[in-house]
Amino acid sequence: MKLEILPAIDIKDGNCVRLLKGDFATAEKVAEDPVLTAQGFEQCGSEWLHMVDLDGAKDAVPRNREVFLRVARSTSLKIEVGGGIRNMDAVDYYLSNGIERVILGSAAIKNPQFVKEAVRKYGDRIVVGIDAKNGKVAAEGWLDDSEVDYLELAKQMEQIGVRYIVFTDISKDGTLSGPNLNQLDAINKAVSCNIIASGGICDIEDITALKKLGVYGSICGKSLYKGTLDLTDALAVGAEES
Repeated sequence: MKLEILPAIDIKDGNCVRLLKGDFATAEKVAEDPVLTAQGFEQCGSEWLHMVDLDGAKDAVPRNREVFLRVARSTSLKIEVGGGIRNMDAVDYYLSNGIERVILGSAAIKNPQFVKEAVRKYGDRIVVGIDAKNGKVAAEGWLDDSEVDYLELAKQMEQIGVRYIVFTDISKDGTLSGPNLNQLDAINKAVSCNIIASGGICDIEDITALKKLGVYGSICGKSLYKGTLDLTDALAVGAEES
């Protein structure tokens, strides 16, 4: 089974940045230009790109739409976008302007009816982001904690027809300390959805471990910018027949 590798570009104030554990105060600029960065990923053989509107996630409205559309126009990458997508207008806008999939995060907790409507309209082009601290789901750019268990939310999303879930252990995000394999294994077994692993991925051993787990995909961010993971190598391991 193939492991889809999704290099990540997070946008804050129009710049490519990485955060540590979702803390906006830790924003570090990691690349000069989103388009050139995306084109570099494409040249390595990537088919997918994961992009996040950090300002949008915090403000609950899309803030960097033009950046994402510019990348879509300048590459042939399939792009999934998250951050600040709280209504159907935002979903319609992205999916009718060259974006392949949109990620609904906070809406999954705050407005499951909206997720249901989006899935009814767009099917597997809707991804749900489940971000957890100690197994409990966080929302609003990770600034808002809840008492919702991550597995329970995954099961609810499965029931309303969601086919793709990005799961992030916030304590791992940006740390290069390895993904939370236990939680990823648990969510992958709990639901039939395609699970995309996010947070903590450091090196090729992590990619191999995720492939063994049988998850659908892996988002790679800081590891690519810091050079602890080679994208070409990751894509090769991900594509191996298992």
